[in-house]
Amino acid sequence: MQHSLDILARDQPVVVLVDEYPAGYLDPLHHHDHIQVLYASAGVMSVRTPDISYVIPPQRAVWIPAHTDHEVYCRGPVSLRTLYLKPALNARGNACRAFEVSNFLRALILETARLDPKAEETARAGRIIALLLEEIERMPDAPYKVNMPRDPRLLKVCEALLQDPSCTRDIDDWAREVGMGRRTLTRAFKAETGMGLAVWRQQVRLMEALSLLSQGMSITRAAYEVGYESASGFSAMFRRTFGQSPRQYLGS
Repeated sequence: MQHSLDILARDQPVVVLVDEYPAGYLDPLHHHDHIQVLYASAGVMSVRTPDISYVIPPQRAVWIPAHTDHEVYCRGPVSLRTLYLKPALNARGNACRAFEVSNFLRALILETARLDPKAEETARAGRIIALLLEEIERMPDAPYKVNMPRDPRLLKVCEALLQDPSCTRDIDDWAREVGMGRRTLTRAFKAETGMGLAVWRQQVRLMEALSLLSQGMSITRAAYEVGYESASGFSAMFRRTFGQSPRQYLGS
């Protein structure tokens, strides 16, 4: 996902690159001089910065400001559209954000990708790009993230749960594992992530379930895979978090 500088050095406000990546592809921690928008027209990505971990299912995207360290992992085959924007085009501000991609915005992204990057900008191309940026700015944020701690002991806990969201170890187990007192771990975890460990793990489970559902797994199997004891309990939590049932999400 790191591309030659000659493409990005062109005097254009937006450059769109089209790539296909296999399941399991990892682009390790790196950064760009440009703003980057990652949009998978098919497939599911995990995108991680030192502060936030995202799961990006189809029809959603993530805005990554210039010079922000990040890594990208393809959970399955991914058809990626990467938008590189000049740093001055801060339509989404200077923080990473996952956001919804409407059918209209998707069409604009795909049409921008068809523009000839070697040609001088035409009036039509300029209008398409202006509308693209306007649509990105107005898209609502998507709740597909968890904050990551900086303390290496807490980070060890979080990385283990990201690897296995179904893990049922309780806070006492984790405190012993990382050499912290229960109260110290509880206070530090909330201070660094903004939520308690149990709520953080719940968010990770729902993010993982989104990935599994987007890859075609049934609701019942996805619920059990991420550690829920029943599909109904999973569905209730899914609705409370995302504002719609898993079936509604799959049909959206």
